[in-house]
Amino acid sequence: MSWRTTIRRAVSQTSTPRRSAARRAVASAILLPLAFSLTSCTRDYTVAYLYATATSASGAGVVNEYLVDYQSGALVAASGSPVKAGNNPVKLVTSPNGLFVYVVNQGDSTVQEFAVNAANGTLSSKNTYKTGSAPTSAAIDVAGKFLYVTYTYQSGYSATNPGPGGINIFPINSDNSLGTATSVNIGNNPVGIVTSNFSNYVYVVDQEPASGTSAQHGVILGFSQNTSTGALTPATGTTITTDSTGKTVATGYGAGTVPSAIAIDPTARFVYVTDRSTNQLYGSGVQAGGRLTPMTNSPFATGLLPVSITIDPRGLYLYVANFNSNTVGAYVIDQATGAAVGSVGSGSTQVGTGPSCVAIDPALGVYLYTANNLDNTITGQKLDSHNGGLKAIENTPFPASGLPTCVASVANGSHATQIVVP
Repeated sequence: MSWRTTIRRAVSQTSTPRRSAARRAVASAILLPLAFSLTSCTRDYTVAYLYATATSASGAGVVNEYLVDYQSGALVAASGSPVKAGNNPVKLVTSPNGLFVYVVNQGDSTVQEFAVNAANGTLSSKNTYKTGSAPTSAAIDVAGKFLYVTYTYQSGYSATNPGPGGINIFPINSDNSLGTATSVNIGNNPVGIVTSNFSNYVYVVDQEPASGTSAQHGVILGFSQNTSTGALTPATGTTITTDSTGKTVATGYGAGTVPSAIAIDPTARFVYVTDRSTNQLYGSGVQAGGRLTPMTNSPFATGLLPVSITIDPRGLYLYVANFNSNTVGAYVIDQATGAAVGSVGSGSTQVGTGPSCVAIDPALGVYLYTANNLDNTITGQKLDSHNGGLKAIENTPFPASGLPTCVASVANGSHATQIVVP
């Protein structure tokens, strides 16, 4: 059972790093808004497109499409929005070239491929592909060659017969369609996956049962990616075995009690995991061989029920969506240690009801959006590039069709916001 299902039921019943400082992300200048009075989201003033998956009470899914205004970050619904998705879409990821969007539909165990119309940002459904049972998350490698999708149950297991999950590895063809998937078995209930920009590591956060009890504990599993085939090999500190009953058993690095989301910074030096049970953010430094070491002072406090993380394109600030607090917490990333320090003036910014996902536009890297799962809205904030603080943007919140589950954005044209020295 997903955390969203648990929350909805409750609501219905009650009201150290291996890279030197010289290898940090280097921020380029943020483009200043042009001094014109026109502020509408016309083609000339659309800096990015935002997409938000949502689901109805029946489980039918849609993708809301928006144009992001260059000067204000305000959202305007694209013509014909929303477009139809599969059953219970829970995650969407964008291709590195910004021309395609892939939606993970948990209810019918599929991935749906959409093409982005370069003229107006609207989406066209191209293909639908089967995944493992009840997919939960997805990530694309930096080269745009492989799509990785975590799923809940290996063959022979289900909600009534719980067992370990896995990762589907889809090759991405030159036309951005997906090839035949292969699978890697992993542990119980994987809930998030990220790929690194450097060193070709892939990390999965997993909810594992504690030995001999019904309690859970969080585990981060690390893998080394074969850049030619996409194959994943357990990295240092991760083991994948089977027990006497044939079930897959995965061991890795501790990550709290009930982890809910995972993120990696643009330089691939730091990995972060939220724990929705203890209201904490765990930070680890990436070492040689993909090994993880806990950060000094980790874990860091969050709001209530943290469920999503994003990091700005320059790798300076980190943001956590707190579902039960109806807030987004802002943190400054210490560039030497990775420690998450509360941002000046924005420890907990109020957003909509039940923020379930948070994303930052990749164009200017200053507009942050949350999918508010319980009030049918998208909240927009502008981050202060000097300290990471958040301020509400013009006309926020913005209406969405259905109950939003996740958000992602693509740039309209070329708008580089970072220079990363590997």
